[in-house]
Amino acid sequence: MLESAADAAMTGTNTRKPALIALENVTVMRGAREGLRDITLRIEAGEHVCILGPNGCGKSTLIKTVTRELYPAVRENSSISIYGKERWDIFELRTLLGIVSPDLLSACTGKASGRDVVLSGFFSSTRIFEHHRVEPELVARAEAALARLGVAHLAERPVAQMSSGEVKRVLIARALVHEPKALLFDEPGNSLDIAAQRQLRDTMRELARHGIGIVLVTHDIADIIPEIERLVLLRRGRMIADGAKEELLTSERLSELFDAPVHVVRQDGHYHLL
Repeated sequence: MLESAADAAMTGTNTRKPALIALENVTVMRGAREGLRDITLRIEAGEHVCILGPNGCGKSTLIKTVTRELYPAVRENSSISIYGKERWDIFELRTLLGIVSPDLLSACTGKASGRDVVLSGFFSSTRIFEHHRVEPELVARAEAALARLGVAHLAERPVAQMSSGEVKRVLIARALVHEPKALLFDEPGNSLDIAAQRQLRDTMRELARHGIGIVLVTHDIADIIPEIERLVLLRRGRMIADGAKEELLTSERLSELFDAPVHVVRQDGHYHLL
């Protein structure tokens, strides 16, 4: 993505550092309707951003577009790139951008152990198949990722015997096994009880503090950790706002976003709806 003349003059350079994600005039069709419409969005490498919107606003379409499960309509002046590249080998991409999604949970077999789930990240699969060659080095890296998340004890435990919070941490370990530069969290708090939600948010905060970029996609403002400073509001497939969290997480803005009267409360850097 080329830098404008104004930007070049301000920075003293004629190039910009590649963004983690750069979408320019992107429209994505879901059947006969537009799942996303004319989206222009740039998220810098290392940035912590939340994309917030109600169910059906286009969040899933956006994620699937980034992960190359969906493709934008071919239009003039439309483009999408990740770390400055428009074409990616999906295996290579996983080493830079890890995905933590409930879709992976539903695809995992209940018999798979925690170690199996993490190892599957090396093969971009949902479990270990007979043709996969699991070298000792991969096992060591998988177990290190589990230990990093504090769930080394889940290495042998089948997914079917884990709590929702335990499974979520295993999925984060799966995403971290490549030591990516950024993680994309898709509705991370769904199906978790209060204690598990708190543990998950603490984990996200620790990752952010250690320099891993966080892209959070959610409908729940309680998921927005203090380290996230920028907010993108998505409604009916369109971006309606992009700016500082403090300016957009207001009762007025969110009542408009969710099409219902809400009251926003802030406490110790966290936000909640009443």
